[in-house]
Amino acid sequence: MSLTFLSVSILVLGAYSFIFGRRRVRHLSARVDVKQHSLDGYHGAFVMACVVLPAFSFAVLWSGFAPLIINDWLREFIAAGSGALTNAEINVLVSKAKALHAGVINARFVGPDTVEAADYFAGLLEMSSYLRATGAIALALAGFYFSQKLIAPRFAARQRVEKIAIWVMIGASAFAILTTIGIIFSLIFETYMFFQQVPVLDFLFGLHWSPQIAIREDQAANPGEFGAIPLFAGTLLITFIAMLVAVPVGLMAAVYLSEYATHRLRNFAKPTIEVLAGIPTVVYGFFAALVVAPLLRNSGADIGLTLSSESALAAGIVMGTMLIPFISSLSDDVINAVPQSLRDGASALGATKSETIKQVVLPAALPGIVSAILLAISRAIGETMIVVMAAGIAANLTANPFESVTTVTVQIVVLLIGDQEFDSAKTLAAFALGLVLFFITLILNVVALRIVNKYREQYD
Repeated sequence: MSLTFLSVSILVLGAYSFIFGRRRVRHLSARVDVKQHSLDGYHGAFVMACVVLPAFSFAVLWSGFAPLIINDWLREFIAAGSGALTNAEINVLVSKAKALHAGVINARFVGPDTVEAADYFAGLLEMSSYLRATGAIALALAGFYFSQKLIAPRFAARQRVEKIAIWVMIGASAFAILTTIGIIFSLIFETYMFFQQVPVLDFLFGLHWSPQIAIREDQAANPGEFGAIPLFAGTLLITFIAMLVAVPVGLMAAVYLSEYATHRLRNFAKPTIEVLAGIPTVVYGFFAALVVAPLLRNSGADIGLTLSSESALAAGIVMGTMLIPFISSLSDDVINAVPQSLRDGASALGATKSETIKQVVLPAALPGIVSAILLAISRAIGETMIVVMAAGIAANLTANPFESVTTVTVQIVVLLIGDQEFDSAKTLAAFALGLVLFFITLILNVVALRIVNKYREQYD
């Protein structure tokens, strides 16, 4: 049974249990002529929660952990049937067996061992689906049986439903926290494995990035250089150019829309600017590669400058254009939230409109504006497609915006393309780069919170 069909089945059972709970308490109240403690809907919601929540929780947990167990069993099956194999060879056979099962490759192009492994994998998936459906339906029926026995006119269904809602919210919060912790520990573990092969100082302060190394003994390649300074420098350079475009334009647009524009113009201009946020980044990448980069190269040639076909300047300009609605929309909302009494007080003291904006409105809205800028910086640091298409993937250590550079996120994508051996320094370097990005984002958030807290006390 597929997960979609199982989910629909559980929802149908939940709907039936809700109707059943309402009718049962109404019937019992009519028989004994006792005033109900809770409304009919709370009784129905209690029965439905006892049916749906355990079944859904079991199905989700099973769907999350079962693939990991199945993958381990498949690896053990392949290793037992094929003799002495390296981890890389086992990974290749596992990928082929899964691809054969999915119909991506034809059985004529693989060996009999792979066909047998694909059949074994299909059997594991079928057994897992059957056990998941059986367990979920059993929990749903058990929840229905025990919850309907509690239904009575004086049963405090409302309190039970509210407690269940509180526990659901606690569970959602715990899930978010545990997910974050899991991501952090997975990055730390893989990064620790990487630093066992590459010294930390060589990674953080090395000036050359060339991760192409030999995976097998019969391959010829460079020993690999993992100095990440060119990646950090490229990321900061493109982000700096993007901020030079996005911050002035976005902030001035926000000030104009909130303080000077008419109501009719504001209703037209703000949604139009926010359309930029909905354009896919790959479209921005096409625009940068096909329009902005050639325009900059030709314009530079006219005045005697030499610009690369892929440059940090082109990527930064287009990325800054993409970030304008982030800064403009958030800053506009923050400026509008400044109390009108502050503006009236400045006008009463003789300040002009521009003086009121510079000396009263903007300082009062500074925490929100800083938050918007830091959000845009985080967005710029994590951007990939625009950099790939407009700035390239060459890890050049340069401060010249006219040359080709790359960023951390682009190299993470490059390192994880295709079948990879996850115990090689080349692949593990992606996790080390990811951990560095995580700490950069964390630092930005801490700085934003400190600024917001400092100025919020001043203007509250």
